[in-house]
Amino acid sequence: MLARQPAIPLAAPRVKWRDAVRLGHHGPVDPVPAASWLSVLMLVLGVLIAGVGVVLLPLPAIPALGVVYVGVFLAAWADGFARIGWFSLAVMLALTVFGSLADNVATLIGARKAGASWWGLAGAGGGMLVGMFFGLPGIIVGPALGAFAVEYARNPDFRAAGWAGAGGVFGFLLGIVAKSAFGMLIVGIAVFTYFFY
Repeated sequence: MLARQPAIPLAAPRVKWRDAVRLGHHGPVDPVPAASWLSVLMLVLGVLIAGVGVVLLPLPAIPALGVVYVGVFLAAWADGFARIGWFSLAVMLALTVFGSLADNVATLIGARKAGASWWGLAGAGGGMLVGMFFGLPGIIVGPALGAFAVEYARNPDFRAAGWAGAGGVFGFLLGIVAKSAFGMLIVGIAVFTYFFY
């Protein structure tokens, strides 16, 4: 009798897509589950939102820390909070809230120390809001002009008004530095937790 020949497979065996990536398989692969595509989309979206928040950090009167945190939260959600857990998110949320408060406090203290009155500080804030319509130069010059205009309207002393304008700018710059420091700290914690923790 002739020996029975083994059956020849009609097609190469299919493997799961995760094993194909790990083993370098080049044959038929099962389609990537929809949940995995959703995870990748959430991760990419989270990174993009956090990146936008980092870019917005130097701009006053914009909740950039909140934008950064939303991006980090989405990136953590992408893998079910397996890498960036709830404890890390709670720490970064506390830094977001504290950093937002520190931004405002640093602005007030810096302006007051530099000689601006509360009226001058209000003028600096109004000047900054108007200056936002004129781009970065308006954001930089607007607080100084606003503080100077309000102080000079209250007391027509050119020198005092000039110091108030400088104080308004100094306060806003100090606030930006504080907000940027907290923003970079949040990003650093997120990156370290995601890749190394």
